[in-house]
Parts: sequence; C-alpha cells; structure tokens
Amino acid sequence: MTTQQVANRLVELSRLGKIQDVQKELFAENAVSIEPNDSMGPKEVNGLTAIIEKNKKFDSVVEAFHGSKISEPLLAGNYFTISWWIDTTMKGRGRMQMEEICIYKVENGKIVSEQFFF
Repeated sequence: MTTQQVANRLVELSRLGKIQDVQKELFAENAVSIEPNDSMGPKEVNGLTAIIEKNKKFDSVVEAFHGSKISEPLLAGNYFTISWWIDTTMKGRGRMQMEEICIYKVENGKIVSEQFFF
C-alpha cells in the first residue's frame, strides 16, 4: 500500500471505531508508539503486541465514549498526520474532551511509527 492508501484506511477504520483492526492490518510488527508524556501509560512502547496492549489499557479506563472527529490525512513523503478529537467519560475523572495531532511514518506499506501531540 502507498502512504496515501494507508492513511485513508487508517481514517476509515478509525472513524468506525475499529482501532484494533487498524493496528492488526496497518502496523508493522516492529512499530513504535510515542506519547508526549506518561499520563496515558508508557511514553514509548515498541512492537505491535505492546501497542495493542497499550490501547487495551486506555480502553479499560474509558467509562463511556460520546464521540470523535478525525480530520482527513495530510501527507508529506512517507509521513502523514491527522488531528483527532474525542469526547469520553474516564473512570474516576469524569467527562473530558481530548484533542491531539497524530503523526505516522509508513515504510513498505506498513506504519512503523506513530507519535502523538496533545
């Protein structure tokens, strides 16, 4: 897949709430995920299995999901970025809205890194 095809598929599946499908279909086994800090778990995780586990931990603290908005992807070479806004109720923390910029690097048709800024 081209970077554009990977980007479009990520947006399509994410808008349907199929994050595990995104990871299983589009991520390389050796992918890296980087957060701006450790407030949502480890700042950096390596490998697809660790990324899937990180998302499961995040999902486990979500009490209710109220909606999200995901922009169209913006591409530059083998990178793409999207903005992602979500509205959730977090266990023990109440309802909150979060907005982030997500940057992905694609090599050989697979995402090899994702980095989040919020």
